[in-house]
Amino acid sequence: MPLDALRPPRRPPHRPRFFRSVVALMLREMVTRYGGTPGGYLWTIAEPVGSIAMMVIVFTVGLKLRTPALGINFPLFFATGMLTLNVYQGIVTAVQRSLSYSRPLLLYPGIGFVEAILARFLLEFLTRLVVIYVVLGGILLGFETRVILDLPPILAALGLAALLGLAMGCLNAYLLPTFPLWESVWGILTTPLTLASGIFFIYEGLPEIGQDVLWYNPLMHVTGLMREGFYPTYDPTYISPVYVGVWILVPGFLGIMLLRKHHRRILNL
Repeated sequence: MPLDALRPPRRPPHRPRFFRSVVALMLREMVTRYGGTPGGYLWTIAEPVGSIAMMVIVFTVGLKLRTPALGINFPLFFATGMLTLNVYQGIVTAVQRSLSYSRPLLLYPGIGFVEAILARFLLEFLTRLVVIYVVLGGILLGFETRVILDLPPILAALGLAALLGLAMGCLNAYLLPTFPLWESVWGILTTPLTLASGIFFIYEGLPEIGQDVLWYNPLMHVTGLMREGFYPTYDPTYISPVYVGVWILVPGFLGIMLLRKHHRRILNL
């Protein structure tokens, strides 16, 4: 008998269970959130696109804010700041509710809280990227902007905004169910973000006292980095990726450690 006949048959490569769990949770999220139809997903994209378009109309026509602090096109200036902030806010909202949303699936031994968080993070981030592509693509095609795109700072800004949202979302996933009052406190703290993150202005246009205060807002650094990728003459020297990284690492580490220890109590498992 040949030796090959005694060898066990080769098995196909086994995909990591972690990867399969994340993909399965993403598909479940798409079905439940978007109704399992292309129209549901398109509406999810059309809603923020329409909201930003309405805000642009209000500020440019109603308030006559037609001269931006950078460039010649106010819709582009506004969108580069607002879309970056929306990436952060959307991911925080998605991640902080990921445990309660996926609670029935966390009863299975092959799915943990990390998979639930990562699935919602990836799906929300990908959706926000589609929104950014549609909005900014429409502005660049429909208006005269005279911009020269520089992809590295654009990608870096979107990555930092996403990771910052993931970090704060992980911490909130512990704080919200543990301390019910935190939801009200968090709402108060985040209400002025639209005004305090450089959506309508640039850091250099602020008075010195305003610069001293808003420098400590990490989102101010992220929006400045985003605009650096659209305006070649803009050089935001105040940006500190290290400072933003601290805001990512510290809350993210605390959130994961606290969830690792207390996620079963939070879910009443």
